[in-house]
Amino acid sequence: MGTRLQHQVAWISGAASGMGEGIARLFTREGAAVALVDVQIARGVAIAGEIRAEGGRAVFIECDVRNEAAVRASMEQTVREFGGLHTIVNCAGIVQVKLLHELDEADWDQLMDVNVKSIFLSIKHGIAHLKKNPRSYVVNIGSIGSFISQSSTPAYIASKGAVLMLSKSIALDYAADGVRCNCVCPGITDTPMLRKHLNMNKDPGAALRNRLRRVPMGVPLTAHDIAKAVLYFSCEDSAGVTGTSLVIDGGYLAAAEWEHPGKTRFMEPL
Repeated sequence: MGTRLQHQVAWISGAASGMGEGIARLFTREGAAVALVDVQIARGVAIAGEIRAEGGRAVFIECDVRNEAAVRASMEQTVREFGGLHTIVNCAGIVQVKLLHELDEADWDQLMDVNVKSIFLSIKHGIAHLKKNPRSYVVNIGSIGSFISQSSTPAYIASKGAVLMLSKSIALDYAADGVRCNCVCPGITDTPMLRKHLNMNKDPGAALRNRLRRVPMGVPLTAHDIAKAVLYFSCEDSAGVTGTSLVIDGGYLAAAEWEHPGKTRFMEPL
């Protein structure tokens, strides 16, 4: 068990799977008390139970992050449970594979509500608690799609561009209150969301291999890789850093054209 987040309380959305789960598990190992906020009840309850069984402090809170009353209630429950709030991690997110003319208005609204509106609501109802601490942290999960586009996901790309710029705005507006806000932008990460996306192909394994050929390291990231970046932004290891982004992408954005030679040392275990 580490101590970098000792005495801290974190509210983490999307914490019942994928990156959010990885962040919650790492945070508790570093000493934080964590509220796992999600709509996946069975998984969230199970993960919180596993964390407590390992000696960590965690509670699952069912919350639809699109709903203002639910977000407000989840913040209040977190504070009642653990006595305060130091960190907000906005990790909840969805993707849609549709062209703009194929999207219904409800599709667009749902994605924007989950990916962007949820950040607005978390700050609106969390900032008063964050201001009570000498130092507090907000970390939003963007994407390489915050910088570049990809085919057939226009709403997702638009939302992740918004997440990056909203993070900068939050950093400016609340710096005087001791709050730092940064954005972590993952590349191809092995999560249930990625698998769902890949499973739309006839050969998901081949689809993943094709995508990874554009990644210099040649391997997908793990939820733990992303969690370590979020941890950096959620403690004083990153003192002085705010309003910026950290890209974790295996080198994906480093070149306009790239195809790795078929094998890299990153494919071998350490």
